[in-house]
Amino acid sequence: MPLIDLLGTDLYYELAGDPTLPVVAFSNSLGADLSMWDSQATALRPYFRVLRYDTRGHGRSTMPAGPTTLASLGLDFIALLDALGIEQVHLCGVSLGGLTAMWVALHVTTRLHSLVLSNTAAKIGEAAAWNERIAVVKAGGMKAITDAVPTRWFTPAFVADSTRFQRQKQMLLGCSMQGYVAASEAIRDSDLREKVSSITAPTLIISATDDVATPPAEGRFLQAALAGSEFQLLPGGHLCNIEFPELYNAALLKFLNPQPAERPTPWMTHDATPKG
Repeated sequence: MPLIDLLGTDLYYELAGDPTLPVVAFSNSLGADLSMWDSQATALRPYFRVLRYDTRGHGRSTMPAGPTTLASLGLDFIALLDALGIEQVHLCGVSLGGLTAMWVALHVTTRLHSLVLSNTAAKIGEAAAWNERIAVVKAGGMKAITDAVPTRWFTPAFVADSTRFQRQKQMLLGCSMQGYVAASEAIRDSDLREKVSSITAPTLIISATDDVATPPAEGRFLQAALAGSEFQLLPGGHLCNIEFPELYNAALLKFLNPQPAERPTPWMTHDATPKG
């Protein structure tokens, strides 16, 4: 099992593809795990080496002692790159993963080829709403929110597709309560609105028409703040990469623009072994 001990956090990751290709990395949303990127991993593997990982306290990654901050989430990602011997990546993050990606772009931009900020915002939600949700989870565990929260991730049409929707509910239910609460606190305490204009990495911003958690106006704010950034509005809800994977994958490939040399045939799968 690919686990890396990062100063008390066992971070679970999957790294697949031709090791001679550029790396594209994916950072998951609150309450999700790396499986949320299954479609993107399949679509991009012919052109890139694909790195996915479970944010601390999510999926198969453990939760360290002490508070979780946006900085600690960003440093987790940098430590993962260091352990795998990866110098630079194209980084795509959704929601919480988007905040993590922004922190990386602001503090260690030399590790990035480019940036995709998907269904996210420089400030996500208000403190009172986060405190209310944290209290509900602390009192009733993850079961207390597994009916309400996933309906905010998708459109009613996707929710009505019980097979696909139930799979996403189970993903949320599998998140540890401690990990969810700690990440919620990190989101609550993060406000990058006055800092994002300092991001210099080439950036694609993706929003979705029916995203109630981070509406398109939040994506437009990022577009206005980041000089030269691109904006793509897709259909769907907060996790439009799951709801409309073909459109999402097409937007990623258009932005990342893999060159002919990055199109191996056939591609191979390779699980990396950490250095040291």
